[in-house]
Amino acid sequence: MNSTTAVYRDSLSTAIIKNLITVGLSASIIYINSSLVHTFKKHEVFNTNPRYILYIHLVIIDILLLIIFTLLQVLSYIIFTLPVPFCIILLLISIICSLNTPMTLAVMAVECHVAICFPLQHSQICTVKNVTVVITVIWVLSSLTILPDLFTILATESRDFFHSRVFCLRETVFRLPELEKKRTISNIVFLVIVWLTLIYTYFRILFAAQAAAANARKARNTVLLHGFQLLLCMLTYVYDLLLNGLTKLFPKGVLTIRRILEIRFANYLIVYILPRFLSPIIYGVRDKKFREYLRMYFLSNRCRNKEKKVTPEDKDHL
Repeated sequence: MNSTTAVYRDSLSTAIIKNLITVGLSASIIYINSSLVHTFKKHEVFNTNPRYILYIHLVIIDILLLIIFTLLQVLSYIIFTLPVPFCIILLLISIICSLNTPMTLAVMAVECHVAICFPLQHSQICTVKNVTVVITVIWVLSSLTILPDLFTILATESRDFFHSRVFCLRETVFRLPELEKKRTISNIVFLVIVWLTLIYTYFRILFAAQAAAANARKARNTVLLHGFQLLLCMLTYVYDLLLNGLTKLFPKGVLTIRRILEIRFANYLIVYILPRFLSPIIYGVRDKKFREYLRMYFLSNRCRNKEKKVTPEDKDHL
């Protein structure tokens, strides 16, 4: 077995530190994203706006992915292997969500393009109903991409396999070589379509009428941010390549098991945690309206916490 694919164990102290870092970062990002979702639900100005619906859809996907990634890492340290059916469920959700992200970014870019290039038709094209239909289509397409893999292993794997326990990775469950080739092809197709969409919308906005120069400039920057986030999302597809590349940077004599584990952990943070950390900053904080309502939400929470700390005796003195 190759040194980059073998499964090693950390010492107890190292495992605790790594899990504390992962859980701490994930919990912080999930809290921020949950605050964005709460703000979205509380104010009609957001939940009736197709642009914000698409953004919150992206945020919810990030929350689901972080929960699953963190759960898989913590469980891998505590019990190491998982029952195959439970592992399959977690993998299916994470794979579908991972595929949803680039498609959602593409739709968000198209929405910007329509707003700038077809402002009079924007309210008719980008409605809440149409966006809901598009989100449903995204989930259906991503599900149809992975369901054939599920049916394949159900038809080819033995019953004993589904009663066994595995270290929960996609390669250990969907382990047929044909499925790996199919995954590579489907990822390439998805990413090419999304990149073409982003490039097309960017240049269409770039050459928009001068009358909408200010809005067009902001929309161009937004599409560029979509491209940047897509680059971060693409790290998921090159995880193994990054792992192999980082491993080869060290001479063979220096490449101890401990060093391999450190590389894997750093790679995990870069590929899975960093993109989810930047997402609320890029979109939630950058948007002036969302930033204002989010600030109101945090201030109201702070005031409520202060009120809870006031005891009945204190109230009597007031």
